[in-house]
Amino acid sequence: MTDQLVASRLPADFVRDLDQIGQTEQTDRSTTLRRLLANAIKQWKLDRYADEYAHNKLSAARAAEKAGVPLWEMLEHMRLKKVPAQYDFEELEADIETVRKKA
Repeated sequence: MTDQLVASRLPADFVRDLDQIGQTEQTDRSTTLRRLLANAIKQWKLDRYADEYAHNKLSAARAAEKAGVPLWEMLEHMRLKKVPAQYDFEELEADIETVRKKA
C-alpha cells in the first residue's frame, strides 16, 4: 500500500494539541497525527466489531480478524467493555463432547 496525501482543515485547538503532543513525544506534526489516527482507527474497529459480536452478527474470532487484532486482544476488549459472551448451552455441550473425544 502506498502512502497518500490527505489534506484536512483542523480547528486551531486541534493543531495546538497536536503540536503539544508532538513536542512531548519529540515527533513532527505529521507523525503525531498518523499515530493518533492509527490509534483512533484501531479503537473504532475494536468497538465496531465487538458490537457486531454482541448482536450475534460475528463470532469472536471473526470480530478479531476484521479488527486486525489477535483473538485474545478482542476478547480482552470485550471483557473490559462488558460485552456479554455469545455462548449458549448447546455450544457448551458440543465443546464438552469434543473434549471427551480427545481424552
